[in-house]
Amino acid sequence: MSQYSRWPGYVKASIAAVLMLAALALVGVVNLLEDDEPEVAVPQSQEQEVTKRPKCPEGPIAGVDLPCLGAASTAAAKDIQIVTVWAWWCEPCRTELPFFQDIARSHSTWNVVGVHADANAANGAALLDDLGVDLPSYQDENGTFAGELGLPNVIPITLVLREGKVEKKFVKPFTSADELEQAIDEVLK
Repeated sequence: MSQYSRWPGYVKASIAAVLMLAALALVGVVNLLEDDEPEVAVPQSQEQEVTKRPKCPEGPIAGVDLPCLGAASTAAAKDIQIVTVWAWWCEPCRTELPFFQDIARSHSTWNVVGVHADANAANGAALLDDLGVDLPSYQDENGTFAGELGLPNVIPITLVLREGKVEKKFVKPFTSADELEQAIDEVLK
């Protein structure tokens, strides 16, 4: 009979636990020593390629500089800008975005643009493509636009701008292009 077999069960269990902890600690140290560079998480917006989109108006929108979603910002800015703040996962936005497309087609003297308020630019561009909406949109991955303008933390939001200044904020979804157009016309009178 070995000397080990005479030890009480709690001693054997304690020794096994200590050996297990030592083995786990050793594995952790080895892993730390093997990693020369820590892994850097790549934001989801950089993992997927963003499809090409229409060009955005040049310059800041309501005083905020944002990159254009999937295109360079080279289109000429106009005095009247209608802005929808949206995100790819927002169901009311999905319903409402085609109304902005209709407004853009019927009012060539206005810039009708979107601000995609989500870090995943590829999903935003894909939603616009899926909906057949050819609306220029800016990309706001960090909430800069809403933060700078003091917008509430909800979407969709519609802004009516005149010469770069916000005339009116609509914090609600629109149910038709006619309803949207009437609301904008009231502001621009």
